[in-house]
Amino acid sequence: MSMIDIKSMTLQEITEACRQMGEPAFRGKQIFVWLHKGVTSFDEMSNLSKALREKLKERYVITVPTIARKQVSKLDGTIKYLWELDDGNCIETVLMQYHHGNTVCISSQVGCRMGCAFCASTIAGKVRDLQPSEMVNQVLFTQLDSGLEISNIVLMGIGEPMDNRDNVMRFLELINHPDGMNIGMRHISLSTCGVVPGIDALADCGLQLTLSVSLHAPDSETRSRIMPVNKAYDVEELFAACHRYFQKTGRRISFEYAMIDGVNDNDWQADLIAKRIHGMPGHVNLIPLNDVVESPFKPSKRIAAFQKRLESHGITATVRRSLGGDIDASCGQLRRKAMEEGGALHT
Repeated sequence: MSMIDIKSMTLQEITEACRQMGEPAFRGKQIFVWLHKGVTSFDEMSNLSKALREKLKERYVITVPTIARKQVSKLDGTIKYLWELDDGNCIETVLMQYHHGNTVCISSQVGCRMGCAFCASTIAGKVRDLQPSEMVNQVLFTQLDSGLEISNIVLMGIGEPMDNRDNVMRFLELINHPDGMNIGMRHISLSTCGVVPGIDALADCGLQLTLSVSLHAPDSETRSRIMPVNKAYDVEELFAACHRYFQKTGRRISFEYAMIDGVNDNDWQADLIAKRIHGMPGHVNLIPLNDVVESPFKPSKRIAAFQKRLESHGITATVRRSLGGDIDASCGQLRRKAMEEGGALHT
């Protein structure tokens, strides 16, 4: 019998499993609470009988990551973790400290198949999806190791969340549960590179999270050049989905825009962004491009001018504060470095 990942189970599922083992329903809540406190074995569940703990050991496994590497920025205290998973694969998590609280940026896949030309996460392709427990663990064990309470989550690390939609939706249910880490949906941002069916499905769920769309170009010619997903769901389809999302949810979308020198930083592209956003509230987050060695793209020198151009159309535009510049804090860089050095990483 294959072992079941118990931390990926909901409270209802654990309660039903207890019932089938002849245990009272309240045992389910006890187990769920222990799991989301970060226990690493069933033996730590001290309010369960030894007999029940033995039954659980026979049927279930508790996923626990180990720290393969950890880097702490001397500039701003940003912490980057390279977690080794049970199968030897590694993923990245970044903890960023702001005046309003501590934000953790988590991965949703081992690697990524989206192929964005300026991103280090996708260079080696996708290995596999992360399980809900492996996403929960990034938040939980980052909090436990750092000693800093996590107040906000962004799904913007390695992987495309909408390419692992079912597991991501279950993760959101688990992390939001009042008997778990109880992180409110309004404190969670989910980023997609433009998987239109995923955006529509998310709109139907009516969650109060923030949808972030990795736009990076408002015209199909440029976007297809740097983001292969545009060939499946072009920019016009993407914005149509964004308008549908706003109409259903009433929630403002954040558009992520990595500023690339001579590629997507022209005034006419700022004008086109404003035209496409027209009719819904939108926030454009301009991102200074990280210099990835393998990428031919370089950071734009026109960020301030581009921001001013957007603002002239009444668009809210901000420039993302760069954090962890001394610790490979952009997505995929630490994992990539470990691969090149032959570290604890499967490909």
